[in-house]
Amino acid sequence: MKTFFALALLALATPACADGLVENVNGITLDRDGKVIRFNAMLVGTDGKVTELLTKKEKLPKQLDFRLDGRGATLLPGLIDAHGHVMGLGFQLLTLDLSETNSLAEAQAAIKAYAAKYPERRWIIGRGWNQEKWGLGRFPTAQDLDAAVGDRPVWLERVDGHAGWANSKAMEIAGVTAASKSPPGGRIELAGGKPSGIFVDSAADLVGKFVPAPKPLERDVALGEAQKKLHSLGITSIADMGTSMDDWQSYRRAGDAGWLTVRIFAYAGGIDNMVAIAGPAPSPWLYNDKLRLGGVKLYLDGALGSRGAWLKKPYADAPGQTGLQFLASAEIRNLMVRASMDGFQTAVHAIGDAANAEVIGAIEELSETYTGDMRWRIEHVQIVDPADLQKLGKHGIISSMQPMHQTSDRQMAEARLGQERLNGAYAWQSIARAGGKLAFGSDVPVESADPFAGLAAAMTREDAAGQPFGGWRPEERVSREQALAGFTTGAAYAAFAEGKFGSLTPGHYADFILIDVDPLLASPRELRNAIVKETWVGGRPVYKNAAANAAEANNNGETR
Repeated sequence: MKTFFALALLALATPACADGLVENVNGITLDRDGKVIRFNAMLVGTDGKVTELLTKKEKLPKQLDFRLDGRGATLLPGLIDAHGHVMGLGFQLLTLDLSETNSLAEAQAAIKAYAAKYPERRWIIGRGWNQEKWGLGRFPTAQDLDAAVGDRPVWLERVDGHAGWANSKAMEIAGVTAASKSPPGGRIELAGGKPSGIFVDSAADLVGKFVPAPKPLERDVALGEAQKKLHSLGITSIADMGTSMDDWQSYRRAGDAGWLTVRIFAYAGGIDNMVAIAGPAPSPWLYNDKLRLGGVKLYLDGALGSRGAWLKKPYADAPGQTGLQFLASAEIRNLMVRASMDGFQTAVHAIGDAANAEVIGAIEELSETYTGDMRWRIEHVQIVDPADLQKLGKHGIISSMQPMHQTSDRQMAEARLGQERLNGAYAWQSIARAGGKLAFGSDVPVESADPFAGLAAAMTREDAAGQPFGGWRPEERVSREQALAGFTTGAAYAAFAEGKFGSLTPGHYADFILIDVDPLLASPRELRNAIVKETWVGGRPVYKNAAANAAEANNNGETR
């Protein structure tokens, strides 16, 4: 519990920074047109907002409440994750995480060790398994899980959150048998005519509903851990996709108690949560613009990894399967109308080319009625029929995409689709050239929240090992400036927050980070290894890298 409150105490104990100066920095920000502005010092007003950017040619004021010497570090706007799951990250940090396992055997060993470490836990829960990364060539089974833990129920979500893996004990508790039927929008994987232990998309509820729900205090601890992790990565704002009432109550408790430091623009998980949380209209910005529910997240299909993405043609590696369509054409339109008529922004999850075509068609139709600044969002936009790519530049559609998905998924995408269907895959530059608006994020905890890995991937389309050399479908790379915009101004615009943060031009909040590399000059490897020295939100420090700052002080012969 001590670590949970550490950041809260830092935020509460630090006096409000007023009429301050951050100097001796390599300052970089983008203006509203995407133009790079470089500066060497920044003035922060009593309201925690930027008042002026200064260069070496300009005189620095002397009457100040505080001065921060940046020691030559690069100063950037606080980075924004345009698509993440805050509580998902928090619980990933508190439960079993299999995202680093490279084989089924490794996963089984990790599960067994975790169960031995926590003998008091009634259920073993976690997430992060990926049969593609393991090279397993199949889904894992309940028997595979029983070999690790058989005396307690085990429930583990796939890395993408679109499938669950249960052991026999969990299926027994859930009453799943050979007579169980796959629900609409879901699929029970079978082996020998019986449930194999894998439950795809809505079928996961058959087991998941029996997992004990976290208590409010546990949720608050998870939020504290997530917030601390995000700030350590240089993230000051995040779009929370699929916010539940329980999530919202945790955010409100943190705001009421004064320890909410990450800015959260929430998208309710479905219409019911939207109405329960915000009522007849989007909520106002709360806690000095740190929290707002302004939209709703809708699901149209599943994910590629579990073959739930809705495709126009069957999967190349699973003939006869085209994925899962969660909502009929009339249903998705009705839900979008329901949200739009009350002023809520819609964000629709669409991964397969059929799903993207469907939501694009819905936007085209609804734009005839809703002619204002709707900023329709499509989340992921991973596989698009080339015939539909140009349409993403119309009607103000925002393509909310996650660069790390491309590096993680490329080999799987080739297997799932075949080479001839990849022309519209993760097509960032094609969308930008068509006039589309890009917002970049991570989909944490599906991927690491690390925005520097995302920046490097967006610029190179290479993974951390530099593969494939020259980038996968390199024509879809974006420039360094476009990549930075995706994680700053573009992400802010996607949430109707461009007047508040995402840039450090005067009038915006002084949400900024100090790092050890220049993202417009650094090599991809240097960028991936960037060290965040400090993170500030609204002119106040929320994270300081003690090790990095101590090392720098020692190198300079300083004492503290």
